[in-house]
Amino acid sequence: MAKICAICGKSYIKSITRKKLRGKYNPTSKKRKYPNLQWVRLPSGKRVKACAKCIKAMGKTK
Repeated sequence: MAKICAICGKSYIKSITRKKLRGKYNPTSKKRKYPNLQWVRLPSGKRVKACAKCIKAMGKTK
């Protein structure tokens, strides 16, 4: 299973770190930031990985 939310489809974003060196910005590294995925059981009984934002929204609709 990939690192993607089963409900909203949220996946990683790329983050670029910039370091200032003698007045100029030097792009140093590219990093992937993943969403906070957790196992959750849907009302249908199926178990999927969902992001924390979706889990919070599911709790409010009940």
